[in-house]
Amino acid sequence: MSQPHRNDEDFQALMGDVRPLAKTANRADPGRRRGAPSEAQLARRESAAAETPGGGPLSTDFIDLLPPFDPLLFRRDGIQTGVVDRLRHGGYPVQASLHLLRRPLEECRRLLAPFIREAYSHDLRSVMIIHGRGREIDSPANVLRSCLAKWLESLDEVQAFASAGQADGGLGATWVMLRKSERAKANNRERQQKRRG
Repeated sequence: MSQPHRNDEDFQALMGDVRPLAKTANRADPGRRRGAPSEAQLARRESAAAETPGGGPLSTDFIDLLPPFDPLLFRRDGIQTGVVDRLRHGGYPVQASLHLLRRPLEECRRLLAPFIREAYSHDLRSVMIIHGRGREIDSPANVLRSCLAKWLESLDEVQAFASAGQADGGLGATWVMLRKSERAKANNRERQQKRRG
């Protein structure tokens, strides 16, 4: 019975100078209200939004880290499995490539979207990105490779991507298929109409 009495004394000793809040001030003070953003803040926001046209900058937040021996594979709705299989096995020519191996993550982030958009603007369809991966089976997840998977999915120009076959760089390289530009679609329609006569 003496033990609970001792605990009460310890509690009282710890809480000695604590006083209850007055009934009128029973909420935390959130501080002063934020006003509208300043002109400088608005200018910084516009600059950041302009950094990656068509959306905000590619994010490095909330990335699912991929094991080094898991292949990358993605296709948008409407893209046939056979097209992705052909892409994965090097069935399309490398029309351009971007080498990101041993570059800082931030630099890779800055280079990716302009590379994809420039390739798209020149009507390229199949490009390759060389990024590397861990060397050993128990290597930690490759952050760049994991980011690349998320970033490519977020770019509208990308229809599909897949890890390259062993002859083309294996899991350290990724094939990317870009959608046809409106100009390329118009050229195709024109060629088809000429064939029909």
